[in-house]
Amino acid sequence: MSDNKPYIVSARKYRPATFKTVVGQRALTATLKNAIDTKRLAQAYLFCGPRGVGKTSCARIFAKTINCLTPTPDGEACGVCESCRAIELGNSFNLVELDAASNNSVDDIRSITEQVNVPPQNGRYRVFIIDEVHMLSNAAFNAFLKTLEEPPKNVVFILATTEKHKVIPTILSRCQIYDFKRITVNDMIDHLEYVAKEEGVTAERDALGVIALKADGAMRDALSIFDQVAASSRGNVTYRNTIDNLNVLDHDYYFRLVEAFRNGDVPESLLIYKEIRDKGFDSLFLVNGLAAHLRDLMVAADSRTLPLLETSEEIAGKYTEQAKTLPAQWYYAAIKLLSDCDLNYRTASSKRLLVELTFIRLCQLLKPATPPFDSADRQIPLGDPTGSSSARSAPAAAASGVSATPASGQTQPQRQSVPRQNSQPVPTQSAPQNAEPAPAKPTSPASVTPPPAKTSPRQPRATGRPSSFRLKEASNTTVRAENTLQQRTTPIDHSRFMAAWNEFIVRNPSLHILVNTMRAAQPQQTAPNAYTIIVDHPAQLQAFELSMPRLIEYLRDYLANDLLTLKVEVTEAPVDARQLPPRDFLKQVVETNPAIAKVLQEINGELI
Repeated sequence: MSDNKPYIVSARKYRPATFKTVVGQRALTATLKNAIDTKRLAQAYLFCGPRGVGKTSCARIFAKTINCLTPTPDGEACGVCESCRAIELGNSFNLVELDAASNNSVDDIRSITEQVNVPPQNGRYRVFIIDEVHMLSNAAFNAFLKTLEEPPKNVVFILATTEKHKVIPTILSRCQIYDFKRITVNDMIDHLEYVAKEEGVTAERDALGVIALKADGAMRDALSIFDQVAASSRGNVTYRNTIDNLNVLDHDYYFRLVEAFRNGDVPESLLIYKEIRDKGFDSLFLVNGLAAHLRDLMVAADSRTLPLLETSEEIAGKYTEQAKTLPAQWYYAAIKLLSDCDLNYRTASSKRLLVELTFIRLCQLLKPATPPFDSADRQIPLGDPTGSSSARSAPAAAASGVSATPASGQTQPQRQSVPRQNSQPVPTQSAPQNAEPAPAKPTSPASVTPPPAKTSPRQPRATGRPSSFRLKEASNTTVRAENTLQQRTTPIDHSRFMAAWNEFIVRNPSLHILVNTMRAAQPQQTAPNAYTIIVDHPAQLQAFELSMPRLIEYLRDYLANDLLTLKVEVTEAPVDARQLPPRDFLKQVVETNPAIAKVLQEINGELI
């Protein structure tokens, strides 16, 4: 580039001048060329899509091509005729552009409608391009409707917008709609390489890949970022100076963090986190970037989802290589942990500690802590290496006829270990610390010392469930999955069922409605693994339905039987045979006991 020429930014200098030079819209430009070749032109077009993908450029190319006096054999504008030169220089009478963002009134639209009757000069069509058409007011839209529907035969309207949903339906119905897609990373890299070659700039392909990712599908943004990096690096665009200039975290940090998580190396992960913080990167930026990295690893793990990976071919190879070292379930649990960290970050008093704790949990996914040091993680139902996870609760709840999802505002059900001989059940965290075993409500002897359960083919399980998605090494994944599918089928004895029933009442005094309903209910064994609960009125039925997942999970754990089902029915007995409300009960007592009636009469008492 000679010094006497004024500098022009790449976004303007390399703006497409023909359909062939439009980047990333091959199918759409082919459709427009075919419409021109067959002379099947509509009176109005709507070009919609994200910013920087070529909407306005295609509109200008379209206007230039339909007015070209000597088009090329492949249907492109020649670029040398009088009409083409006038459009390129911006002084063509046949091309009128209006920016609706700043000219959105009725008067602006009326000026357009007054010009449509003027015939074209040095061409066949007058083209009106209205950019950002969604910014027009409702009155302007309405003033535009009639002209848009029936313009003169030598007038073509091209509307461009980034927000099609804001355009009123009556406008949409009068236009042919063309949706421009985001430009892919590889297409951007190829075009940036061409621009770098034309400008005499040395550029690494990895550096151009970073620029393409930063542009997020907009070619104009990519060219602007390229100019910025090229200026700061004095024409030598390398990967290192690109990430430094754009404040982008090197993806190698993410790969190193994932390796630390895979190896369960907590100190290494914390040191990498410190290194990233020392470079000035925000912790929330790191959490979101790491979540995006794990998402890319997840889609790279399967050849079917590999097209979802939006990155350069070189980086895609690194993703594919690392993705093979981790089981698929790890990604689901890890992304969940990072998502929770993102949600809690803004309210956390110690944000650094929150991120470090998240990294520790990520390191423990494949190498979990051993009891009793995992006790802090036992209440959140994300998984269970022993097979006691919620994977079993979903089909079990389906068998009971009640949804397994707790109602809003209810706590997750507490897991109870299987009672064993000569051992008392371990109290869960939901029971009050100072609560006594409620001596005023005696239970059956079986509830105090339940008979030993029959030996289960599964290993004894620890109380509760871990908070993280506990995964073994990849080689043990299959064995663990098979163990998870085993069902407990210990035969149910009615006395043990009532012991579990009463034990649940004692351990959950805070669930007042459910506990009172359970005391009044009548469980009846209708099959070896099925119970029917008889209640007096629909309100009690509703109380059971709201807490059924928690109750049935407790009973199944207590009885070591995953086939247990509960069915709640409202009794059809007459009203006088059912349990009476307190006032009606007292009234009945007074009527059947003359002595009490006499006392009430002497003291002038009354039942209220």
